[in-house]
Amino acid sequence: MKYRTIGTDPKTRREVSVLALGAMLFGSVTDEKTSFAILDRYVEAGGTFIDTSDNYAFWIDGSQGGQSEKLLGRWRRSRGVGDEIVIATKLGARPLAPGTSYVDNAEGLSAKVIRESAERSRELLGVDRIDLLYAHIEDRTVPLGETVEGFAELVAEGTVGLLGVSNHAIWRVERARALAAAAGLPGYEVLQYQHSHLRPRFDVPESIFEDGSLGHAGAELMSYLRAEPGLTLVAYSPLLGGAYAREDRPLPRDYDHPGTPARLAVLREVAKETGASVNQVVLAWQIGGRLPIIPLAGASSVAQLEENLAAVDLELTQDQRARLDAVN
Repeated sequence: MKYRTIGTDPKTRREVSVLALGAMLFGSVTDEKTSFAILDRYVEAGGTFIDTSDNYAFWIDGSQGGQSEKLLGRWRRSRGVGDEIVIATKLGARPLAPGTSYVDNAEGLSAKVIRESAERSRELLGVDRIDLLYAHIEDRTVPLGETVEGFAELVAEGTVGLLGVSNHAIWRVERARALAAAAGLPGYEVLQYQHSHLRPRFDVPESIFEDGSLGHAGAELMSYLRAEPGLTLVAYSPLLGGAYAREDRPLPRDYDHPGTPARLAVLREVAKETGASVNQVVLAWQIGGRLPIIPLAGASSVAQLEENLAAVDLELTQDQRARLDAVN
């Protein structure tokens, strides 16, 4: 395994594995026995960075979520896992009532919700401190200053370490970070957005993005990473839900545009040259790139995890990287 540091403050920064494990469907679609086996193998391989959310996976059974955090808590207790494993969770998108969703009834990002939701997550996970806590989706009904202060209070109390943000307009991220800096408070240091080798369209409206997607990592976010070396991108859905490898999983509609075939062709060329799978090339491209990117990949079996783990040691040549980077 290889590692990189997230965060800048010596009191809260953490060294984590360069491949994060997504636990979104653990405890729901992926049963406990299989989830435990995947988690055990990931840790055995040197993995130290596990991702969840307080709303995972509400859409499976019409609940409010919590299945993933509960399972991770059971796994931690049964294995005696301590703070050597960094568990990141998110708040803000948990439905306030069963049968609703984050689109019409999200918990939001008020100071009250931040405190109560973080406390619930700590209890379910069985931890004294959440290593990394994200604002999951935007809440434009609450002043940014209140959200910034709400998160900062938990850091000051020691119940939260690093702060992160996901699925926000970059101007909102920068504004929140500027407010935090001006007040001498901790701000967001980890950005979690969807990112893969294929480039999506950004003009396709989504349920919570009426102007087009704010959840993908585009040129603006990448330039932000280049300008702010203290930031790290955690790239969710790097393998597009299996669409690179499975014929029964079509590419999401965001990738239905003329640029996609050329990028797929280069991926397949490099995979053939290396003897690796296309999935492994995508992960290796992210891990070894110039920008600080940590792919966040889920797995529904140990076999899938093994394929992902092998990408950590896949070394792409400068020529291969140049071709992957340059293709339009």
